[in-house]
Amino acid sequence: MYIVDGIAYAGEPKQPVKVCGVRPMGDYVLWVRFNTSEAKTFDFKPLLSSPAFAPLTDKAIFGAVYIDYGVPVWKDGDIDIAPEYLYENGIACEATA
Repeated sequence: MYIVDGIAYAGEPKQPVKVCGVRPMGDYVLWVRFNTSEAKTFDFKPLLSSPAFAPLTDKAIFGAVYIDYGVPVWKDGDIDIAPEYLYENGIACEATA
């Protein structure tokens, strides 16, 4: 049990999901490592039609992804995507020996 703002919750508190590694791959796919020690791939193509992510159609911009406070960002932080969204919608990578 733990207490937040005077409210008691069962179980253990969950740590927020953060990105601790990111690498652009071919065809607008990101490889992402999370603070949970899991790695996933995320296909960005379905999001590129959104005005918010349209600048990422430029492969040079897409390839310039970096991490800022656990969040993948582009263009000096003008474009970002929530780590939770990547975690929930990414495809788990198989473990390598």
